[in-house]
Amino acid sequence: MATKAAPTKREERAADRVVTSNRRALHEYFILDSIESGIVLSGTEIKSIRDGKISITEAYARLTDGELWLIGAHIAPYTHGSHSNHDPNRPRKLLVRKAQLRELKETVEQKGLTLVPLRVALRRGKAKVDIGVAKGKRLYDKRADSAERDANREIARAMRDRE
Repeated sequence: MATKAAPTKREERAADRVVTSNRRALHEYFILDSIESGIVLSGTEIKSIRDGKISITEAYARLTDGELWLIGAHIAPYTHGSHSNHDPNRPRKLLVRKAQLRELKETVEQKGLTLVPLRVALRRGKAKVDIGVAKGKRLYDKRADSAERDANREIARAMRDRE
């Protein structure tokens, strides 16, 4: 009788559920690097996240006093919560290792780089935020990206029609 092997990291990642992603960040910024961080939640926030009631399109991350904070993320109040529901727009602390924090600080101090949340996922029951080190795109960069995307779409359409 064969025993089942433990799942690999790739298989565990496939089982993770992406709650929301920040498509606007991919349009507005070049993503140079990304890290995964935990997020400190209070009360019913995790239940709202599991329901998909989170928005990170206007959010950004900031290093303050040696800590990483997620600012501007909106987690809607839990519908079945009590009078002690959370504040939807409060800053939330992100959990990263000291070495990663030091590296982020050095990177962000460079001119023109910022930290943006890319996506929120539930991994093994815990909410994780992927933070990207980003550089802003110019208008001509955005135009080039949309032209490339349109060209790829036309190529894919032509290949599909050809078959």
